[in-house]
Amino acid sequence: MEGIEIIQRNFERRLRETPQTFYRYLYGQIDWRDRLIGIKGPKGTGKSTLILQHIKETFADSDAALYVSLDDLWFASHSLTELIEYHYTHGGTHIFLDEVHYYEGWQTLLKNLNDNYPGLHVVYSGSSMLKLDSGKGDLSRRLLDLTLKGLSFREYLLFEGLKDIPRVEWNDLLTKHAAIARDILSDGFKVLKAFEDYQKFGYYPFYKEVYSGFGLRLQNVVNQVLDSDYAQIEKAEPGTIRKTKKMFMILAERIPLTPNMSKLYAELETDRNQGLKMLDSLERAGLLSLLSDKPRTLNNLSKPEKIYLDNTNLMHAFTPSPNEGTLRETFFLNQVGQSHEVTYPTKGDFLVDGRWLFEVGGSWKTFDQIKDEPDSFLAIDDVEIGHGNRIPLWMFGLLY
Repeated sequence: MEGIEIIQRNFERRLRETPQTFYRYLYGQIDWRDRLIGIKGPKGTGKSTLILQHIKETFADSDAALYVSLDDLWFASHSLTELIEYHYTHGGTHIFLDEVHYYEGWQTLLKNLNDNYPGLHVVYSGSSMLKLDSGKGDLSRRLLDLTLKGLSFREYLLFEGLKDIPRVEWNDLLTKHAAIARDILSDGFKVLKAFEDYQKFGYYPFYKEVYSGFGLRLQNVVNQVLDSDYAQIEKAEPGTIRKTKKMFMILAERIPLTPNMSKLYAELETDRNQGLKMLDSLERAGLLSLLSDKPRTLNNLSKPEKIYLDNTNLMHAFTPSPNEGTLRETFFLNQVGQSHEVTYPTKGDFLVDGRWLFEVGGSWKTFDQIKDEPDSFLAIDDVEIGHGNRIPLWMFGLLY
């Protein structure tokens, strides 16, 4: 096939540069034997590296696998379907499609690959904004659909070579946190300094590539998500993109926000329906966290009770002087919300899985606001070891 050597050369170059010293939490959870695997996630969380690590581990000396990124300029003058046909007819058994949302009609493509190429294994990655549309070929029954979030505090410690801590189960965190913390700190490890650094730059693995320029790089990532991914996936018009950017910047300056939505919509010169869709898109993009008093669904978009930036790294990048209390709440919601349902309670800060009630605060925090409430806990910052129902905040970063 004409021009394929460029794709193969780019693939080989990226494969050579792929590190094998650190693997994200999701790597070991994937059953790579599935014929159709989708890996979604916010930009910058390491989806491409994860895929390339699997190729390097499994197909290092084989032409059976081919990796392509669909945002490559090569596809401006070449056909993806012809490339896949060439790969398959020349013995290819696995194809890895990165940034799949850049391909018009990606869902139809995946269905056709699954139907028309017996034995071909397809792995794709894309933005966390991607949604399966049952009207364009039902992929849900044949797809292993996974989401890769940013680094947990536990992963950050391993990535930095500071500490290798096994993942902590939720019930163990609630009941055995003091013993777990003593074991972690038994060698004199200074966890609070590492925790402070993580909140500034440890959520996105690419921080090691930029160091002092991390905040600016993260701002560029957000711009790219809204200018490119949002436009590509939602077919958003330039006017809508401008309003969504303005919404994000307004919210970044005011969080945590108990929103007056009518006032916000008026400020953005938009209506309730479009405003809720913009908020939903910002949340699916991994830029906001919307806290509601009941579980939210795609079919039930309603006004959130409270709005946060998705993670503390975004706060440091977009807020000149982040509020300490907001940083604490943002960290808790981000880390616990990866694997648990977190809602807004009538008392306290967060309700987890409809049962466990939490207040988040500094070392001075008391139970006054949630006294006499069953299953109530404090998530306490600035302490290394807790006791009873007072759990160190940093330990909520050990859940994944």
